[in-house]
Amino acid sequence: MPRTKSFRFLVEGGRATPGPPIGPSLGPLGLNVGAVVAKINELTREFAGMRVPVIVTVDVDTKKFEVSVGRPTTAALILRELGVQKGSGESGRKAIGDLKVEQVIRIAKIKMPDMMAKTLKAAVKEVLGTCVSMGVTVEGKHPKVVQKEVDEGKYDELISKLGGE
Repeated sequence: MPRTKSFRFLVEGGRATPGPPIGPSLGPLGLNVGAVVAKINELTREFAGMRVPVIVTVDVDTKKFEVSVGRPTTAALILRELGVQKGSGESGRKAIGDLKVEQVIRIAKIKMPDMMAKTLKAAVKEVLGTCVSMGVTVEGKHPKVVQKEVDEGKYDELISKLGGE
């Protein structure tokens, strides 16, 4: 039976290095840390500029490793869509950007496996909740207004079309 160890890291997409925390954790196992870092960077490249959870599972005897990549946070995905670095410090008074409903649906589809939402419509409402706390408007409206519109069915057709729900 193989003896395995798992290590969890939070890395910037496509920019992991053999330095801390990866090198000191994996080096003592006799692994080729450079190969592990290269694999992490290859798998996280699409999340450039975002912090991504990564799990490295190592077979201690054979020195083989497996890398699995999680999904960035909802907030990180919203920031990427907006092209900004951080949320508003005054979410009730100052907006940092405006998303289209299509972008909200796309984020909801990416994050849905990590959410408690049973439907894409519910996941969209969760993403809108994150928009509220970050100071992000959706099509020029406060996200709570858009949540009500989602409840009323205004975007059902669009959600079905984009989500295949």
